Amino acid sequence: QVQLVESGGGLVQPGGSLRLSCTVSGLSLDVYDIGWFRQAPGREREGVSCIDASDGSTLNADSVKGRLTISRDNDKNTIYLQMDDLKPEDPAIYYCATDKYYYCAGPKLTKFDYWGQGTQVTVSS
Repeated sequence: QVQLVESGGGLVQPGGSLRLSCTVSGLSLDVYDIGWFRQAPGREREGVSCIDASDGSTLNADSVKGRLTISRDNDKNTIYLQMDDLKPEDPAIYYCATDKYYYCAGPKLTKFDYWGQGTQVTVSS
């Protein structure tokens, strides 16, 4: 079965950095595009970043450009979200997700076949 497992969340001060990992089992990274999403209390789920399965190209939300960077390690079957210069608006549960109909440059999806359990990011001084 396909399984996504996030890790790397934690508590950091504003301006700090974290590196989130999403390890994928049962599915090669070159099959479906995979995205990072986040959701905070009282807020709607937000797409953060996406990596294309075919060539590794990336697409980022305007709100995180220059601070959050997605990448992948095909040998480890893992995608990463490097988070730098964390802001007070960044705390949330971060998820990775994919679906056979999910494309980085395609329409926004409301449901995905595969989600991770999420990893908590907290920013506090």
